[in-house]
Amino acid sequence: MDINFKDVIKYIPPSGLSYQEWINVGMALKEEGYSCEVWDSWSRDDTRYKPGVCEKKWQTFNGNAEPVTGGTLIEMAKSYGYNFVDGIRVFDWNDEIGVDAKDPAWVESETIEQPDDYEEKAIDDIITYLDVLFKPDDKVSIVTESFKDEDGKYKPGGKGTSSRTANQIIEEINKCKQKSIYDYKDIIGRIGFDYKEEAGAWIRFNPVDGNGVKNENVTDYRYALVESDSLDIEKQYGIIKEMNLPVAALIHSGGKSLHAIVKINAPTLDIYKERVEKLYKACDSYGLKIDKQNKNPSRLSRLPGIKRGQNWQRLLEVNIGTSNWQEWEEYLSEITDDLPDPEDLFNDVNKNIELQPEIIEGILRKGRKMILTGASKAGKSFLLVELAMAMATGTKWIGFKCKKSKVLYINFEIPKDSFSDRLRAVAGARNTSMETYRGMFDCLSLRGYARQFRQLLPSLKHKVRKGQYEVVIIDPIYKTLLGDENDAKVVAEFCNALDNLAAETGTTIIFCHHHSKGAGEGMAAQNRSSGSGVFARDPDAIVDLLEISPLDIGGCPLEYHIQGLNSDESPSKVFMRVESTLREFAPIEPFEIVFNYPVHYIVTGLEHARGSAVLRTRHEKQQAGRDYQSGRKERRISRLIEFIESQKSFSGQNPSIDEAVEYFKGERGFSEPNIKKWIQTDERITSKNGILFYTESQDNL
Repeated sequence: MDINFKDVIKYIPPSGLSYQEWINVGMALKEEGYSCEVWDSWSRDDTRYKPGVCEKKWQTFNGNAEPVTGGTLIEMAKSYGYNFVDGIRVFDWNDEIGVDAKDPAWVESETIEQPDDYEEKAIDDIITYLDVLFKPDDKVSIVTESFKDEDGKYKPGGKGTSSRTANQIIEEINKCKQKSIYDYKDIIGRIGFDYKEEAGAWIRFNPVDGNGVKNENVTDYRYALVESDSLDIEKQYGIIKEMNLPVAALIHSGGKSLHAIVKINAPTLDIYKERVEKLYKACDSYGLKIDKQNKNPSRLSRLPGIKRGQNWQRLLEVNIGTSNWQEWEEYLSEITDDLPDPEDLFNDVNKNIELQPEIIEGILRKGRKMILTGASKAGKSFLLVELAMAMATGTKWIGFKCKKSKVLYINFEIPKDSFSDRLRAVAGARNTSMETYRGMFDCLSLRGYARQFRQLLPSLKHKVRKGQYEVVIIDPIYKTLLGDENDAKVVAEFCNALDNLAAETGTTIIFCHHHSKGAGEGMAAQNRSSGSGVFARDPDAIVDLLEISPLDIGGCPLEYHIQGLNSDESPSKVFMRVESTLREFAPIEPFEIVFNYPVHYIVTGLEHARGSAVLRTRHEKQQAGRDYQSGRKERRISRLIEFIESQKSFSGQNPSIDEAVEYFKGERGFSEPNIKKWIQTDERITSKNGILFYTESQDNL
C-alpha cells in the first residue's frame, strides 16, 4: 500500500507526544525519504516548538541497525483513532466525542430544488438571514469586493464594511422595496452591496464591534461555520440533517458546498474553541470532512441572495435541527450512550445469582483485575510466568487451584530470546515440556514498543478478541505509565484503560508492581506499592510478597520445611510472606514461600519469622526515611542514564542537558539545577559543553 506519511502525521498531535516520540516521528520521516521541512512544519503545532531545533536534530539522524520506519507513524496515528485499512476515522474509548464513525453512504441525500425565479426572492433571503442571525443593534460585517488568486479563484478583497447594524440594513432594503417596480440590481446598489457576479459576496456570521474584523472584534461568539466540499452537495445536506445540528441558517454557497451556520453561543473564546473542536470531530465521524480553516469566530461565509457565476448563493432553511448547543450535546449523548440502563436488582432477590467463575480459587474471578506487588528482585516476573502456566494447564499456583484459561502474557521488559529461555527454565522446573502450553499460553513481546496504555488499547483489544484470550498478564506496568507513578491522575487513567479492556473483551487482567522504598511488615499489604494510592484501591485482588528472613530476633535460624525442595541453606533462596487484600473473598491466611531460581515453593514453619523491613524504634524509622530519599535520588539518576543511553542508541548523538530537562518536563526532581548537581556528585554522569555522557557506557571507553 502506497502511504503518504504527510497525511499520516496529520492524525498525530505533536503536543501529545513525549520528547522521544517526537524524535521518533522525525527519524521515521527521514527514513521514509521526506525532508526536514515536513517534520518542522508538523512540529509547529506544539507550544514547545523552537525554530531551528528540528533542523539541528535532523542532522543527527544518520541511520541505525534497527531504524524507526513509517510503521511507527502508522501505529502512532492508529492510537489516535485513525484506521488505515478503510480510511474511516475511529474514535478511541476515552475520546471526548464518543461518536461512532459512520459511513456517509448510509445517510440519505436531501434533494435541493433549483428555483428558476430565485431573483424575485433573493432580497427577501438577505432580510431573513439578517433577522435570524443578528439582533437589531448588532453591527454586521459584509465584504463585496473580490480579487482573483494565482489559481484563478475569487477571494474576498479587503475588510469590507462593518459600520451598519442589522436593523439599519434591513430598513434600507425595505425602503427600496417600496418602489413601484421591484428591481434586484437597483436595490443591491442602493444598499451598497455592489459585487462582481463572477465572485459573489461574503458576510461574517458573528456580530462585530465596527472597529475591525479580527477575533478580538467579535462581540458575541454566537455561531460557527460548518463547510465541506468532500461529498456531493445533496449528501452534505443529508448528513447535516442526520446529525440534527442546531443550524441557524443553511446556505447554498453557489459552488460545491453548503454553509451551515451552527449555534454555538459560547460565553468566552476558549469555550468557543472547545465547542467548535467538538463540533468538527463529530462532523468528521459522520464523514463530513470539515475545512479546518473555518474555525475562527471572525470567519467569512457566503451571503445569501447573491449571484455567483451562473448560480445563486441561496438560503435553504433556517432554524433546523436542535434548538441550541446544549440540546444538541444532549442529543449527541443519547445517540452515543453505551452505558447500561438502571436495573431493579431487588427483583432478583429470590433468584440464584450466577457469579463469574473463579479464575484463581478464593482470590480472583473472571473479568476482574489483580495486582501482584513485591520488592525488586523477589522473582515477581517468574511468579507471574508460573501463574500463567498454571492457568494454561488448570493446575495449582502456590497452592491455589486455577481455572484452565487461555493466557496472553504481555512482556514489556525482557528481550524475546531471554524471555523464551525463562519460559523453558520454569517449564523444566515444573517438570513439564514447552509443548504442554502450546495453544493456551501466548506471548506478546513489546520491548521497544512501550507507550501510554491508552494508546496501546485499540490494538490490544483487537489482539485479545482475535486470540480469544481469557487472561491478560502485563509485566511490568511502569513501561506503560510513562508518567509519575505518584500522580493519581496518571495511575487512574491507566487503571481505567485496564477496566475498558476487561469490560469490552471479557478478559481477566493481572499485572505486577514494585514496593516503595522501606515498605515492610509495619504496613498493610495494600499500602506497600510504590506510587499513587490508586494502586491500593483499584484492583479487585492484591497479592503481596513481603521479603522475610528465616531468623528469629536473636539471629538464630528457624526451622522450616520447603515443600518439594531440600531445605538446605542457599544464598540463592529469597523467602517471602504472601498476604492479600481481596474485594470479593475473605483475605487468605498469610503464608510463606521461597524463590529458588527459577520457581517458587511453599514454606512451612516460618509463621513467626520477622520481616526484614520491621521498624521497631524511632531511630530505625528515621533511618528508613533517609534510605528512601537516597533511593529516590538513585532511581532518578538511573532514569537519566537510561535516557542518555537511549538517545545515543537512536540518533548516534548524546543529548544535551536542555533536552533532558525537556524530556522529563512535568516530572518532579528533574530540574536543570538537580541534573547539574548530579553531574558534580555522581561519577557515572559527566557533561561537556552542555552535552551529557554516561561514563560507564561502552561508547565512552
